[in-house]
Amino acid sequence: MEQNKNFKSGYVAIAGKPNVGKSTLINDYMECKLSIVTPKPQTTRKKIMGVLTKDNYQIVFFDTPGIMEPKYELQKYMVNEAYAAIEDADVVLMMAEPFEPASDQDKGFFNKLSLLNIPVILAINKIDLVEKDSLIPVIAAYSTQFKFAEIVPISALKGTNLDLLQSLIVKYLPEGDPFYPEDYITDYNERFLAAEAIREKVFEYYGEEIPYSTTIEIEEFKEREKGKNFIRAIIYVERDSQKGIIIGENGKAIKHVGVLAREEIEKQLDRKVYLELWVKVMEKWRKDKSKLRRLGYK
Repeated sequence: MEQNKNFKSGYVAIAGKPNVGKSTLINDYMECKLSIVTPKPQTTRKKIMGVLTKDNYQIVFFDTPGIMEPKYELQKYMVNEAYAAIEDADVVLMMAEPFEPASDQDKGFFNKLSLLNIPVILAINKIDLVEKDSLIPVIAAYSTQFKFAEIVPISALKGTNLDLLQSLIVKYLPEGDPFYPEDYITDYNERFLAAEAIREKVFEYYGEEIPYSTTIEIEEFKEREKGKNFIRAIIYVERDSQKGIIIGENGKAIKHVGVLAREEIEKQLDRKVYLELWVKVMEKWRKDKSKLRRLGYK
């Protein structure tokens, strides 16, 4: 890549409460499905890196888990992942919804941001769901809570104002050489992306509580020159009763999830796969630090 002397590059942490549209936004910018997206909050558990390279800039995005008050060890890990990304960022892109002004929880977040002395851009997402006039008091309320570098109303789902937002992000990036080659997209490997695809389908298919008690481990991933790739994955739950729900009557539920997950993995990897799913119980894994480390939450 021929280097422009005015080239800009930097790390941008996308932060905010659960379910404000962070993953949808990074997928929009990357023009691929990098982060899984479901209607349920707290879907993202780890920070996800996406590298967007253009002629004059490179943005290293980090999609982060939602900022919340953690109730158990997994949630503590998730919040720590978010703050680690924020502390390493050159620019913070905070996302919020237009339905209500800043809360007390937001004020605590703002206090931490103020200590970092880096530009913070506020993107008020989901403006397609409200009347335009209702945005004025929301923007005004946020303006009194924190000195944002910019405030931009957007719709990640509809693509509204995303070019404007991207240009403003670039405005606040430092000048410097790119961190990664121009064809580099993410630091996560295919095993991780396959596990996330399975977890997405678990979140979509099962009821409110079950997905939060599950995690995925890729036990075997074989690439074959001829024929389908082979993937064996384990869906861990915390109780036997949850195992029964995941499997379903005569295995119908797990088979259905397997079909959906396989189709998603094939779409991401652009090749055929044979997916084998197993369900195992690991009691209280969300609350046990050693079990979390064993499952890759390090």
